[in-house]
Amino acid sequence: MVGVVAVFSLTEQSALLNHASFSDFTSPTLHGKSTSLTCKSVFKVPVHGKNMLISRSTIGRIASKTVAYGIPHENDDPVLICSEDDWSTEEPDTETALPLGQSSIDLQQTVLKQGNQENLLDKLKAVQLHILAMEQWNASRLKMCHRNYSANATNLIHYLALQSLNIEQIKDELSSIGLLNLEAVNPYVLSNLTASIKMLVGSRSNSLLSMKDSGEIASINKSFVDQNEDLKMAPMMKWASSNRDLLLGTPQGQRMTHIMVTVGQEAIENDTHIPELINAGTSIFRINCAHGNPQIWSEIITRVKKNSQLLEKPCRILMDLAGPKLRTGKLKDGPCVVKISPKRNPLGTVIRPARVWLSPQGSGPPPAHVSPDVILQVDDQEFLSKLKVDDSVRFSDARGNKRTLRIISKYSIFSGAGYIVECSKTAYVESGTALYVKDKGRKSSIGFVVDIPPTEQFVRLRVGDLLTISRDSSDEQNNSTSSATGTHRISCPSGYLFDSVKPGEPIAFDDGKIWGVIKGTSISEVVVSITHAGLKGTKLGSEKSINIPESEIRYEGLTSKDIMDLDFVATHADMAGISFVRDVHDIVVLRQELAKRKLSKLGIVLKIETKGAIERLPLLILEAMKSSNPLGVMIARGDLAVECGWEKLADIQEEIISICSAAHLPVILATQVLESLIKSGVPTRAEMTDAANGRRASCVMLNKGKNILKAVSTLDIILNSQHSKAKAELKPLMLSPFEGKNNN
Repeated sequence: MVGVVAVFSLTEQSALLNHASFSDFTSPTLHGKSTSLTCKSVFKVPVHGKNMLISRSTIGRIASKTVAYGIPHENDDPVLICSEDDWSTEEPDTETALPLGQSSIDLQQTVLKQGNQENLLDKLKAVQLHILAMEQWNASRLKMCHRNYSANATNLIHYLALQSLNIEQIKDELSSIGLLNLEAVNPYVLSNLTASIKMLVGSRSNSLLSMKDSGEIASINKSFVDQNEDLKMAPMMKWASSNRDLLLGTPQGQRMTHIMVTVGQEAIENDTHIPELINAGTSIFRINCAHGNPQIWSEIITRVKKNSQLLEKPCRILMDLAGPKLRTGKLKDGPCVVKISPKRNPLGTVIRPARVWLSPQGSGPPPAHVSPDVILQVDDQEFLSKLKVDDSVRFSDARGNKRTLRIISKYSIFSGAGYIVECSKTAYVESGTALYVKDKGRKSSIGFVVDIPPTEQFVRLRVGDLLTISRDSSDEQNNSTSSATGTHRISCPSGYLFDSVKPGEPIAFDDGKIWGVIKGTSISEVVVSITHAGLKGTKLGSEKSINIPESEIRYEGLTSKDIMDLDFVATHADMAGISFVRDVHDIVVLRQELAKRKLSKLGIVLKIETKGAIERLPLLILEAMKSSNPLGVMIARGDLAVECGWEKLADIQEEIISICSAAHLPVILATQVLESLIKSGVPTRAEMTDAANGRRASCVMLNKGKNILKAVSTLDIILNSQHSKAKAELKPLMLSPFEGKNNN
């Protein structure tokens, strides 16, 4: 019997891949001894059957070594045909494997025909052997994966093996003969590679390669097909579709990409918000456990499920565990007041009155075609029902100034009537403000303004300012700043910040909108000098992110709050988002908590937002695949960009999508999708392109904002659009055979 083991020596043998440092992945061994060697001499060993010669080849920067061995008798140990003492890096790469019965003249002619080992077919076979060897090296790891993910994990290993090679030249050669692009084989690596090899072998009739492949290599390929049915293209396509649907649900209509929307307390402040989002195309609602409380979460979920059933549009719930993410402390709420401000020219003259939407309490947003500057809700339905167009509604604002609202138009809405009114002077309206209309000969009607949200408190930071971050949350009650000295204070409830940072390290706030350098540290305070902010300063408010990309902060995988919230998530949500995953230990802790609660059906979404998560992503996925839970990955681009650098974000995003494609896992594209559209109502060109690229993901996530309905509708149109529709709008250009030629 004759066996062949393929061994590859990479430029960095200590690193398994370019993607991750897999220190616990082992090299192949023969009899317990590493066989990473290149044969220089060829020995003939008598065995039952045929002897073989050894082939050595080089693929770009990868040196491949094929170690042949024979087994003289059934129970005897294998005999190496080449030994570790017999190798050299200077040997020409022209040795070829041949049956020993062939003469030396035939061998010489064959070598001349085939050239050196840069032959494309030889390279593809070497790559195939390398991939199969990588699978064997990690057989124990693959056996630990749940049977639902066995084929997915195997293909992920194949993809990582392929990516560890320098295959640029092979890709060019494949393209030159019209074969597959190795960058497009991620979901089914070995199947596509084997098909290409067979195609090349079949096209080379009367060649020695065909004769060879009809023997030993043909039997290897046949064995591969028989034993790896799940690794073929059709089964893997089914796995990918099944994994997506198990986690996110089946997409509705022609769209293959889900739309996820983050919701908070605003979703329960009116009855129309959630149904409008569902009708606009939302199929997944996200709740961030870092904000709100179980009472709010429960009400949101109840409304989502109720409206989903009424509208007959399936929706799922994702709840993000807060994780150990660093955030600024909560500042004291400001007064419940809103400013009504007319549009003025540079001289201060009013050129357009402010437009205000006046509606009943709990009536929700105004109609889509109405764009007011301010929304006021009134608690008295009877008062509103008596209003007429051109009536004047009078009130005293928070400063005691007399102001008037003139009714311009009336609209019928679900809960009664709403009005567009105009105000020609600046006014500050607070909750409890009395509105009245004087009728001739009758008592004035009175209504009261309600539900004005508290003013968001913040500190405004400029370049050169000093910011003191305090561990003591008592500072949150007094966030006053001194503009004369440029000093500001804010708190951070997490002790990780104060225990880990060092002077000189950079620090970022609010997804990188503000940057600074740490100047000093103590047990209870960190002093930061602001190095980057807007020209007029940038606001920093409550519960905004803090990133320290160069600090070695040792987070715990799941915080005590996360474990408490997991009990609520398990009984109310379809998926749990695991925030700030950093290493395999985080996944181990998660699996243990899921096993305690017997949560085998709860979907798990790994949020990738740190350098550590990127470097260890394949390991994180393989560890998570040890459980049967539906699995997916979220690209949290806000923190990711701050941690790794904005200029690297695009490449990192592509890399994550490729790895997840190889593992057949759904990907959620998150953070700042159509953000300008959500905030200002007008998207940027880059945002539209970004949203269109979201078709590659399984789900696109939008954050909450005043124009969220418009953003969801726009995204739904983008995701539903067909390439053929856009192409049909282009007029075909017909050129005559002589058009463009110089007739002179």
